[in-house]
Amino acid sequence: MADTLAPTSSPDMGDPHGPEQGTKRDFLKLVTGSFAAVGVGAIAWPFIASMNPAKDVLALASTDVTLDHIAEGQAVTVMWRGKPVFVRHRTAQEIQEAKAVPLGELRDPAPDQERVQREPWLVVVGVCTHLGCVPLGQKTTDPRGDFGGWFCPCHGSHYDTAGRIRRGPAPTNLAVPEYEFRSDTQIRIG
Repeated sequence: MADTLAPTSSPDMGDPHGPEQGTKRDFLKLVTGSFAAVGVGAIAWPFIASMNPAKDVLALASTDVTLDHIAEGQAVTVMWRGKPVFVRHRTAQEIQEAKAVPLGELRDPAPDQERVQREPWLVVVGVCTHLGCVPLGQKTTDPRGDFGGWFCPCHGSHYDTAGRIRRGPAPTNLAVPEYEFRSDTQIRIG
C-alpha cells in the first residue's frame, strides 16, 4: 500500500503559473481596468459638465451696445448678467455739473473722470446700492431727483449726472461695470 501512495511521475504539464497563464491574467486585468476607467468616465463626465455655466449665462457674460442711435441727453437700458445697465449720452451741461461738484460734499467721493472712459458717455449698473431697486431717470419723463441723475422712489436716494449718491439712504455710488470701447460707436460691457 505504501507503493500506491507514493508519488508517481506524471508527464510535464507545464507550470500553472508560468508565462502562458501570466499573459492571460495580465490581459484580463488590462481589460477589466479599461472597462472600469470608461465606466468612471461615463459617470463623472455629466457631473463635471453640469458645473459649467449654462449657455444663456455665457451669452450674457458680455453685451455689445451700439451708441450711434442714442441722442444727446438720452439714455438706454441694456441687460447684462441679469442686471440693468444704464448708458447715458450726457449733455455738456450734465458733464459740467458733474465736474463742478466738490468731492468733500460726496458721501462716496469719486471724481467724474474716474467714472467715465470717454466723454460724454456714462455707463453704470442701474441698481440702487441701498436695497437693489432700479432707480428712475432713464426716460425723459422720469423724475431724475434733485441732482439731475437718477431717483430711487422706494427710499428716496438721489444720484447726480455721474451716478454718484448725493442724498438718501444709499451708501455708495451706482457701480461702474467693466466695459471697453470697441469703436467710437460701440462698447462691450463685461
